[in-house]
Amino acid sequence: MSASEAEERAQFTLAMRAKGVKDIELLRALERVPRALFMPQRFADIAGRDIALPIGCGQTSPPPSIVAAMIAALDLKPSDTVCEIGTGTGYCTALLAQFAKEVVSLERYQTLAVEAAARIRAFGLPHVEILWADGFELHAAGRTFDKVITHGIVTPPARAFLDLVAPDGAMIAAFAGSGRAEQRIVRLTLGADGPVHMADFGRARGLRPLERGLSRGL
Repeated sequence: MSASEAEERAQFTLAMRAKGVKDIELLRALERVPRALFMPQRFADIAGRDIALPIGCGQTSPPPSIVAAMIAALDLKPSDTVCEIGTGTGYCTALLAQFAKEVVSLERYQTLAVEAAARIRAFGLPHVEILWADGFELHAAGRTFDKVITHGIVTPPARAFLDLVAPDGAMIAAFAGSGRAEQRIVRLTLGADGPVHMADFGRARGLRPLERGLSRGL
């Protein structure tokens, strides 16, 4: 790593601290996984900014502070299995892999899934699997995960995704008010006895509603 790259990563980490990211291990993960490596090359010079970026297929990558806030809300443990809905570029996937035993990530756009899988392989993360799949349908396979994270706005009660959560597991999503003027990061915890407990983890931005189905054209 060059001196300039090290300085850029340090500045990025400081910026994330200023945005409210306090967990030391998460800050270290943000430093280990440079966002620029996961963004389209044309945005490499601005990937360190806390802004959403277009990534192809009409999609965007959320600001890194929002990604970090959602990961922090997951409260990941080394033994956790994680399901990620909406791989995008694979940036959050690589961050999740710093903490979890296994990450299964679903992307409805084939182009994005293929490109993200190549980045994950190059980064050396064998415990990550990226699938071209519809996150709304994965519950039909019957598998559950300790943690689920959805990169997009979902409509309460988000039953299709809660069905992926194991007992005592948790899901992070974004809910929106009328007109989607305000987005909130929400943690849904599935109790062993069935009830769902909801906690608000603050404002979100740069997220779009999740879409159903596979994209056949991209």
